[in-house]
Order: sequence, then structure tokens, then C-alpha cells
Amino acid sequence: MDFAGLIENFGPLTITGLAQGAIIALFALGYTLVYGVLRLINFAHSEVFLVGTYACLIVWGFFGLDQNSAAPELGPMIGFLLLGLVASIIVSGLAALLVELVAYRPLRKRNAPPLAFLITAIGASLAISELVGVLTRRNPTGVPPIIQQKDLLVIGNTHITNLQVLIIALALVMMYVLDRFINSSRLGRGIRAVAQNPDSAALMGVNKSRVIALVFLLGGLMAGIAAVMYDLKIGIIKYDAGFILGIEAFTAAVLGGIGNLRGALLGGLLLGVLQNYAAGLFGTEWLHAAAFVALVVILLFRPTGLLGESLGKARA
Repeated sequence: MDFAGLIENFGPLTITGLAQGAIIALFALGYTLVYGVLRLINFAHSEVFLVGTYACLIVWGFFGLDQNSAAPELGPMIGFLLLGLVASIIVSGLAALLVELVAYRPLRKRNAPPLAFLITAIGASLAISELVGVLTRRNPTGVPPIIQQKDLLVIGNTHITNLQVLIIALALVMMYVLDRFINSSRLGRGIRAVAQNPDSAALMGVNKSRVIALVFLLGGLMAGIAAVMYDLKIGIIKYDAGFILGIEAFTAAVLGGIGNLRGALLGGLLLGVLQNYAAGLFGTEWLHAAAFVALVVILLFRPTGLLGESLGKARA
């Protein structure tokens, strides 16, 4: 164990972990939204994220950008970033709706047992991942340098870059917007009503099928934003990019309290930081293992997660 290395690099490990955790948190929102309403885990959500990572690359490639391109100036950079976000959000949102329509809705109409939903979600996940693998020939794809990373603040050996600030700020803003939407809007009240008691909500005139579709769509939109941030941060994507990150996002959702939007944000940020600390202390090979050990320890003392409040009981 390298305690000296952990203390020496505490600042860089923390800011890098927060940036990674912000991506995980946005990703985790899809899991927590679907679970909050259906009490089911959508394991195809990782591929909803995956198609978003490629959607923005296709748009950037349409303008002649590739991994060897020079970083654009500020004006074009903002335009390319917005175009990538729009493309990723739309594609991920449509993919999430397609998963709900094809994999979930027929089973709900037949009152299938939870195990059937689980198997179908895993099957949809593998099918989409393998399809992307065939189309890309399983080769990694480089991401164009849309944002030229620059230091905004330097404190000792801690360098806080513009990309890290963008990722963290965007995650916090989107979390706030989604939280306000769920707790304050008419559609959000419908989501909370179905999450709390589907039968009573139906008697009050809430269309359960539309609410479920909306939940999948919202999760897809958040995954699309996370996909662009992942592209910019990692720089290389593969057909299985959603697998490990999907497990981490699911872990973050459980860690914060699955079914709790704010718990997903807290769990994601905490998980990202814990992973980096583990890498600094034990080595990078322990990065993922240490995160799951921390999850097990926390759940032993608090099985409902850190916040443990369901979506249906969210405060307005």
C-alpha cells in the first residue's frame, strides 16, 4: 500500500475522480429512474449509453473531424460540442424508447415475472453491443479533440482543467434540472404517482404506459449527455464501452439508494473518488475491485443505500 503516494496525489486523484464520478452519476440516473417506477433493473441501459457515444462521433465525422484533427477554436468548438450533444441525446433517447417498446412493454402486457424482464434486458444489451461490434469490426475508435484541455486552476500539483470543470458542472446542472422536473412539473408528479402506487395513479387518470415511456426517455437523455462527456474524457471508445461503466453506474445507483435521483448523483461522485483513491493506494489493477468492496461494506450497514429514499416518496 502506498500511503505516501495517495497523500502526495490526493488533489489530482480527487478532481479526476469527481470528473469520472460525474459521468457515472449521469449514467446511473437511467437505472434509478426505471427502478423507481418499475422496480426492475434495465441492464440494456449500458447500450443506450453506448449508441450515444458513437452518435456524436458520426456527427463530428460528417464535418471531417477525426482523432488526428486539430482542436477547433472557441466558436466552432462550442458548435461541435452542441451538435454532438444533440445527436447523442436524440439517439440515446430513441434507443431507450425502443428498448421499452420492444423488450419491456410486451412483457408488461402479459404480466410476466421479474425474471423475464431481467433476461430480456440482458438479451437486448448483448444484441445491441454485438451489433455495434459487427458494424465497427470490434476496432477501437479515436475521438476528435473537440476541446483542447487547459488548466483553469493550479494548486500545488493539482491541475483543474476546463474539461473537468465542464463535466462536473454539466452533471450538477442536469441533475438539478431533472430533480426539479420530477418534483415540480405535472409530468414529474405523474412519475412519482406511478412510482408510489400504480393502481391509485391509474384511477386518478395517469397513463402508466406513457409514464414508463417517459422514464425510459429521461434516462436515455441523461445517458446521451454522459456519452459525450465520456468521449471527450477517455478519447477512445469500443463496442463494449458501456459494459464496465454500466456496472459502475449500477453500483453508484445502489450505493446512493436506488430509486433516488439525488442518491444517484451522490453515489456516482463518491464512487469515482473512491476508485481513484483505491488506484493511488493499491494500484490501478484494484480500481474496480475496491469500489465494489466499499459498496458491500456500506450496504452491510445501510442496505437501502446512503440516502435510501424511493422516487415515489421524493419530496416536492
